[in-house]
Amino acid sequence: MSAPDDLGAAALTGPRTEGVRPWRKTGERSLVRDRWIDLRAEAWETGRGVSLDPWYMLHWRPWVHVVAITPDDRVVMVRQFRPGAAEALLELPGGIVDEDGEGAIMRAGERELGEETGYTAEDFIPYAAPFNDPAHATNRVHFLFARNARPTGAQRLDEAEDIQVETPTITELLEGLPRGMVAHASHIGTLYLGLLAAGRIAVTPR
Repeated sequence: MSAPDDLGAAALTGPRTEGVRPWRKTGERSLVRDRWIDLRAEAWETGRGVSLDPWYMLHWRPWVHVVAITPDDRVVMVRQFRPGAAEALLELPGGIVDEDGEGAIMRAGERELGEETGYTAEDFIPYAAPFNDPAHATNRVHFLFARNARPTGAQRLDEAEDIQVETPTITELLEGLPRGMVAHASHIGTLYLGLLAAGRIAVTPR
């Protein structure tokens, strides 16, 4: 859901010297809440005084995505069916950070990499934590770079999971990303930033 068209048009008329005014939440109603999802219909008033009701918000726990690189410069990835796309997509290992406290993000990354792929890594290094969808979701996605990933056991999949492990080379990924090799938007950003954090690519402004 987006703001009314008149607000979008107003934003294109030129710069505003007063800055962006914050919105104010005026109410909320719970629509669906279980172990997987917390969907609420909220009421908001924009900084210009426009009422937006309902404004749908997902209150999710944090997620984690792992860019795990092997000693021979391959990236450990997974392919699984995604109902929204109606096809099996190539993605990064990842999942929900299901606990709180110090070290929870690292443990979640190590757990998801092991369960989905059977790989372990030398260490897990955080390098970014952007919002998943700041307009309609509250959670951040924590990006981890894992060094020297190696297969050390079998996958430990949930009953509903059917995951194929793939290990494209960094060169194959860099060539394939602009052509749609990875179709999940947040995973594309995770990969580029992860390879940058790992020192495998460089960005030169021009």
